[in-house]
Amino acid sequence: MSRKPPSGTVVEGIDFDRWTVILCKPDAAERGLVDTVLERIEVPGVTVRARTELIAESWQAHVAYRDLLADPGRFPSDLPSYIGTAYTGRPVTVALAHGGPGIHARLRRLIGHTDPTLAVPGTIRSDLGDDSLKDALIEKRLVRNLVHTSDDPEAARRDFGTWYGAGRALKVTDFTRCSVILCKPDAAERGVVDEILARVAATGAVVTNRREVTVQPWQAHVHYWDLLVDADWFPDRDIPACLDDAYAGRQVTVALAHGEPGVHARLRDLLGHFDPTHAAPGTIRGDLGDDSLKDALAEKRLVRNLVHTSDDPEAARRDFGTWFGAGRRDLLVPAFPAQSAPAEA
Repeated sequence: MSRKPPSGTVVEGIDFDRWTVILCKPDAAERGLVDTVLERIEVPGVTVRARTELIAESWQAHVAYRDLLADPGRFPSDLPSYIGTAYTGRPVTVALAHGGPGIHARLRRLIGHTDPTLAVPGTIRSDLGDDSLKDALIEKRLVRNLVHTSDDPEAARRDFGTWYGAGRALKVTDFTRCSVILCKPDAAERGVVDEILARVAATGAVVTNRREVTVQPWQAHVHYWDLLVDADWFPDRDIPACLDDAYAGRQVTVALAHGEPGVHARLRDLLGHFDPTHAAPGTIRGDLGDDSLKDALAEKRLVRNLVHTSDDPEAARRDFGTWFGAGRRDLLVPAFPAQSAPAEA
């Protein structure tokens, strides 16, 4: 007679005594704290890998809270609705943390008490939390406490199956529903990247896979291929030199925006006219821009207009290759790490 496999996904090459799953909850994503949380977890002896953004499904939330749901004597009968409201259809970030034996208890201590008001200073929930169990009970919802890590190796196996199960991640396979966002060097230098990405997210798009990039010359050349090909339109400017001056060696932020078909046109409308002085109020360039085409022409340079999003699905495919590159094909089909050498304690 056959037997069921162990609870959770059967995984070869991952020793769950040394791997744990990190779940950055919807409140961490919405407050822009995911990077901070993961940086706090990646302490000496712990490495964080396989970061993946996804949209939580109801079954995933139910499995994640199975111990509460299976103990109705301790919790209100409408707990399932609390869980559904908190998670279903909302963005979360999952990652894997690797360390020595005992990593589960170590990270549980680091994240702190379930109730942020009772968490010890120095823990993630104490230092970053802004909610309380008291308020949650009054408002009949789950407490917002930012992050979960697996309790023990068996829980890590179950968490892995829950959050990394086949086909659960947001995959960049349909570029009709995905646009690349490029926050240009002027956005990075002026410190408005967070505001730009928040305004994109406010349209209903799901912003994922944010990364900072030091621009290589080839990336600027590929991205602005049309300016280079049509250089005769700019007889007074050395376009290759302008591109190198504006981009090469400078910092940009790139991310992906997932939405319904038509997302490209909606985001282009949100950006506004390429000349900030002609961009309508309410657009990103109209509200945040501080440059003009007139000044750019006088100074023989590119206009600084903060942000680019892909024009259409074909442009999105090209932008993905330019800014995320063949080395990030894991975003197309998320891959999971093989067991590495044990981290030193």
